[in-house]
Amino acid sequence: MNKYITGTENLKESNLQTILQEAVDAGILTVDSVLDKLMSTKREKIKKIHPYAITAPSTPRGRWQTYYKGNTGKRKTIRAQSEEELLDKLIPLYFQDSNIDKMTFYELYEEWLDYKKTVTNSPNTIKRHMQHYRRYLEPSILHDKKIKRIDELFLETECNRIVRDFNLPHKEWGNIKTILNGMFGYAVRKKYLAENPMEKIQIFVKFKQVVRKTGKTETYNSDELKTLNQYLDRMYAETGDTAFLAVRLNFLLGLRVGELVALKWEDYSDLNHLHVVREEVRNQETNTYEIVEHTKSNRDRFVVLVPKAVNLLQKIDSTSEYIFVRNGERITSRQIAYVLEKYAQRQGIATKSTHKMRKTFASKLNANGVPLDCIRELLGHSSLNTTLGYIYNPLTEKETYNLISKAL
Repeated sequence: MNKYITGTENLKESNLQTILQEAVDAGILTVDSVLDKLMSTKREKIKKIHPYAITAPSTPRGRWQTYYKGNTGKRKTIRAQSEEELLDKLIPLYFQDSNIDKMTFYELYEEWLDYKKTVTNSPNTIKRHMQHYRRYLEPSILHDKKIKRIDELFLETECNRIVRDFNLPHKEWGNIKTILNGMFGYAVRKKYLAENPMEKIQIFVKFKQVVRKTGKTETYNSDELKTLNQYLDRMYAETGDTAFLAVRLNFLLGLRVGELVALKWEDYSDLNHLHVVREEVRNQETNTYEIVEHTKSNRDRFVVLVPKAVNLLQKIDSTSEYIFVRNGERITSRQIAYVLEKYAQRQGIATKSTHKMRKTFASKLNANGVPLDCIRELLGHSSLNTTLGYIYNPLTEKETYNLISKAL
């Protein structure tokens, strides 16, 4: 490889690399400065060779725009907030790497997934992306398609086919859309593509109709909770196992089950509140449970302790670090779930998950007039819309009828 640095002296590649490394070590040259210079040079070249006018915005909120020829040969509009961003979008069209031209959808997915692994601390998220890709996108014609050949209409057609053929509900489509948005957004940032084709994708086929959930399936009503609490009290009296008290208590706290089993006695410094600062998570790759020093929302919060909750806490030996232990070991969320499963089995009824303790808590508060914003804070939600998804009717049919009769 021949290169020239000041003058016409012909340097060997090894000599050039040595000189460049010395320049970096001496602070004369940085990678960022080289990249900035390369990008600046490319922008200036595009201004000279781009055949269409680059138009400034006509209004304060307008955008810069120009045109380019797509894969079909038709002229397409391209827009950006600034002239520099617009030129950056044109760079992949004029300075194409032959390897990028050959890159397939699957190769982009693998590169994007490797990037995602570096910016998320949740291996479970990565595993879900892999599961969704294998199920929906690997069998798709997208899998082997070169990304340069995937335009908006092609992608839109395939997305609608996936929703229709798999009869997907809207929520499941959202999981696939997250992957597609992530992949193509990454491709734009890497200058593989000028624009993200997902930005204008529309789903025209009907999503699978989801049966509306009700309080009967999502909460324990008054009678069910009374029977369950009697069972929990009896089992605790017989075994001394604090897992039964943990379930009993959580109907008064409304915690995520991972937060419940991560409680320490130091979180009970205020007799009127519990401080929620950590949670248990399950690593889906190793199927192990571990405590992390943050909650799901990455915010700590205080939950109110009513007298019933205080009485339950006072029954527990406080010599261990964690509040809920069995044989000296911290109780896991799986062991909490097992309590509810065993109860349902004995009663001959369907199991209601640990998360439905939380919904029962929120629904009971709402049914008794507690302000929604207060319920939101206790649950640790940042959005009131999320909280509304936890509100159901936790009353029996008789209680509901009496309320309606009284109101009318």
